[in-house]
Amino acid sequence: MNKNIKLAVAGAVLALSATAANAGIVIPAGDWTLDIGGNVNMYTSWSKPSSSGATITGGLATAYETTNSNAGSRATQNKFGNGLLPNFLSVSGSTRQNDLDVSFTISLQPGSAQNGALEQVSSRDGQGGATAGANGGLNNRQSFMTFGDKSWGSIKIGKDLGIFASDAILSDITLLGVGGSYAGAAGNTSLGRIGFGYIYADWKPQIAYTTPNMNGFQATVGIAQAFGASGHTNSNDTAAAATFNRTNASPAYEGKASYSFSSNDVSGKIWVSGIAQKVGAITGKGNEDSVAYAADIGANIKAGAFDLTGYYYGGTGIGTTGQFLNGYGLSSNSTKLEGRDSDGGYVQAKYTLPIKTIAALSWGVSNLDRAAGEQSHTSLLDSNEMWDAMLIHPLTKHLNLVAEYSHQESKNHAGAENKANTGSLGAILFF
Repeated sequence: MNKNIKLAVAGAVLALSATAANAGIVIPAGDWTLDIGGNVNMYTSWSKPSSSGATITGGLATAYETTNSNAGSRATQNKFGNGLLPNFLSVSGSTRQNDLDVSFTISLQPGSAQNGALEQVSSRDGQGGATAGANGGLNNRQSFMTFGDKSWGSIKIGKDLGIFASDAILSDITLLGVGGSYAGAAGNTSLGRIGFGYIYADWKPQIAYTTPNMNGFQATVGIAQAFGASGHTNSNDTAAAATFNRTNASPAYEGKASYSFSSNDVSGKIWVSGIAQKVGAITGKGNEDSVAYAADIGANIKAGAFDLTGYYYGGTGIGTTGQFLNGYGLSSNSTKLEGRDSDGGYVQAKYTLPIKTIAALSWGVSNLDRAAGEQSHTSLLDSNEMWDAMLIHPLTKHLNLVAEYSHQESKNHAGAENKANTGSLGAILFF
């Protein structure tokens, strides 16, 4: 990868999981060194469904319009807003006190869209779009401190990117673009490849310990805020309307380990991570506690102008797209809920052209199985799949122009499919 794009990706990684000062706008301030950095991005996207309008619980491909006078059509939707990476304004500070390296990071993420999410408007009748006078959304994703020493590692306390599946999103090239532009995406960003090959790591209050880097090996373990399970009710299996009692839930136990290597013109990284969480007793289903868990493995290798990444995850009760979303269904005797199995992964290839433009192609899929007692739940998602192609050109050291095309397919357990094609143009600036 060329130097300019390396800087851009380094900026993206900083914005997502900063743990130390980066060469942004550095300001000495007494005992402290402050670092102000971040990015600004915006894209316009055109997404056209080519589907049957099937009901797919957990499906991400855009279906027919259903909420306006143009309902049932395949009208193209045009959107303006952030890509997978939101705008970031991040302030970090670091100092050395009492033989400890101490730092903090606080960041804000203002949206580029008019109403907080990627705004959409029908190309035919203009309904369902942005509202005049509305403000873009604002996220608060990071607020944490760290302390430690290179001899024994560091401790993080506060809110930051989760540990499980964090390397999956940090290795995803759609960080610099849009990827899946599902209209229901949360916050003020697009989906990227989230739900089309990995589960979102999310932003979590946490306490975590990271070892020192030991000749390329490094590990992190921690506990994080428990998330509630959701999406387990459905019209086909009314007994699944039971809810989880989160007062009996445990924190999420998360960890990861990685090994980085470099030799001549070849470098790479191999990583694994995992999560386990007791989601709580199930109301009306006795005093049983259910544990959701997942693990993943990934690898990246760079050789000259080529950059290849492969990733796979699997789990039970973890759900799909978001952690613990659609992760539970009826047991075989229909007396309780049990974890649905899910898995997926993605492969990604990048090549840097002589003109410094990066050409990237990736494919990924996320699969969700039904629980033993919900075979009638045919509208449940079976798989979300996406192809994505990108061109990224560094116009300056910090400014990148991006063109992208993606094809998304969502399928339910009855075999019905929704499909969509999305094209995007925009730019991302790091500072």
